[in-house]
Amino acid sequence: MSELLKIVEEEYKDIRATFPSFKAGDTINVHVRIKEGNKERVQQFQGTVIQRKNVNSNGETFTVRKISSGIGVERIFPILSPSIEKIELLRRGKVRRARLYYLRGRQGKAAKVKEKIAVRH
Repeated sequence: MSELLKIVEEEYKDIRATFPSFKAGDTINVHVRIKEGNKERVQQFQGTVIQRKNVNSNGETFTVRKISSGIGVERIFPILSPSIEKIELLRRGKVRRARLYYLRGRQGKAAKVKEKIAVRH
């Protein structure tokens, strides 16, 4: 059983390298393949990263939260999922913690994360 897991892990190891490095607080756009019947399309899920779990392991997941029609929607993605086509990093967030669960209880401007401004010397 473990030999099969190792084969699959090797196959998807290079997928992680193609994604940009992101952390909690960053705004990302995840392009996900959706299969409906015999049709397949790409759907974008844009939101703030709430958390990353099991970083640098094969079971790594990340949670993205967005507000859709005034309702908070959270989605958990496995980083090695073949259904993820690509991840775009839109904004870097300035946060002081790794888990942003406090955003769940906030609305409007209070739910915004400040943008980290890159300083060049």
